[in-house]
Amino acid sequence: MDMLTNLPNIATYSLIWANIFIFVGIINLKKVQAKKSKLEKMKWYNMNRQNSKILVVFMLSSLTFFGCKEEGRKDDSDIQTGISEPMGADNVAHKWSEMAIKATALDTERFNPRPTITSRFLGLTFVAMFDAWSRYDEKAIPVYMTGIARRQKRERTLKNKEIAVSYAAFGALSEYYYSDKELFADYMLELGLDPNNASLDPSTPEGIGNLAAKAVIEARKGDGANQYGEEEGSNGVPYFDYTGYEPVNSPDENVDPNRWQPKYFSDGEGGKFAPACLTPFWDKVVPVALASGDQFRPGPPPQIGSDQLKREVQEVVELQANITDYQKALVEFMRDGPQSVQQAGHWLNFAQEVSKRDDHTLDQDVKMFFYNQVVAMDAFIASWDSKMYYDFARPFALVHEYYSGEKIKAWGGVGKGMVEMDGSQWRPYSPDTFLCPPFPSYTSGHSTISGGCAEALKLWTGSDDFGYEKQLVAGALTEPDNLGDTITLKFPTFTETAEMAGISRVLGGYHIQSENIAGLELGRDVAREAWTFYKKHIGEE
Repeated sequence: MDMLTNLPNIATYSLIWANIFIFVGIINLKKVQAKKSKLEKMKWYNMNRQNSKILVVFMLSSLTFFGCKEEGRKDDSDIQTGISEPMGADNVAHKWSEMAIKATALDTERFNPRPTITSRFLGLTFVAMFDAWSRYDEKAIPVYMTGIARRQKRERTLKNKEIAVSYAAFGALSEYYYSDKELFADYMLELGLDPNNASLDPSTPEGIGNLAAKAVIEARKGDGANQYGEEEGSNGVPYFDYTGYEPVNSPDENVDPNRWQPKYFSDGEGGKFAPACLTPFWDKVVPVALASGDQFRPGPPPQIGSDQLKREVQEVVELQANITDYQKALVEFMRDGPQSVQQAGHWLNFAQEVSKRDDHTLDQDVKMFFYNQVVAMDAFIASWDSKMYYDFARPFALVHEYYSGEKIKAWGGVGKGMVEMDGSQWRPYSPDTFLCPPFPSYTSGHSTISGGCAEALKLWTGSDDFGYEKQLVAGALTEPDNLGDTITLKFPTFTETAEMAGISRVLGGYHIQSENIAGLELGRDVAREAWTFYKKHIGEE
């Protein structure tokens, strides 16, 4: 709080102490000086009164000195009023991250998993929050908001930061997760904020928050995501494939086994359908931190006819044939369930665990979530660049190519367990309604995003230590009538967590090992590049 606004209170307290001093002196006067003359008594009284004035001046000077010293020590003067700053899960940035996770789960429920799209929603939401917060920080530089001055030192209070960040989060989430705008408005009311306040006044935290959200939304229109159906030929249809991608293989005929083949899923009602490729244009989306999606494009995957691909397809078959309850639990945890938050959301969850573990402040969470989710968003773009460039086949088709006509041991599907079958009937360890991701395979998206976000958390915290655990029942999300043991998954480090995410995709039959390894390294390259971007925007480079 500004020292000038505190002066009346300081003066009041000082005068109270001075009057106490005088009062005590008067009592002593009556006791000790009872026999002295009136003139002597008056002299004694005036002397003590003068001393009280000196006391007032001394106390004012001392309080002013210490108050100024405190203000110089910490911008956020809420400490001076005795307000303790909320930490960990209680800080406002963390609370909005929880709201973002909830919105992502609801988006999956409404629109089916669309990890590319929701990674962009999350990434841009945390950019908006960062940009709003930056105007109350000493050095931070916004990403998209321009022309808005940094607020004066006396305005950089926790309350102002909370308000600005909240309006930025509300504006961005309402734009991207539009189906849940009422949910976000209700949460604003819980925070004591007016969701109808559309002020763009840059001298207020409400205005700065709204301006930050508006700047991000406007800057990202036409970024290649085709959110508004604005790309040529889209006719206003959101997320329409304006690239005209067509797989060379159909679900019924595999003319080029090196290339991706769509596969039939159960519709849950006795029928079947083959999902089209998810967002085949995502390699065209403009990244936030990278120069382009192909900046770190890996070399090609192994091709049919190579010893390497033969070995890696064999590995997938053998791993599934011998899958343990622990491995099933790992596959299911990393795959997620009906209200999946996909990889960006999963790593936002992990970042939240770090916040709770380390008792983060609002400032810390704004910065960590910003970096973490920019990495996730850009890693998806980089992964899709590789996927669409190589258009490589998934193990679902590759096992059929290599093992058709051979008897193998494999998972027969829900309610069947491990059986002997012809290799042409092999399938991933997945429910009938979502057998495998509907897009090309190389690189693994899980590995790329996990490699990136793990590296980001390691760089941000300065340590690879994680220490998270999760308990679940093996088979619960895949074969609920054939449950296995209760398993505790332990994630000691960020690096090991990323590697566990990557190998889970090989165990599940969604990827071969080359796709996992290349994905992990691609993600780490993205995180390291984004670290330079991050340091620039927090004002340290």
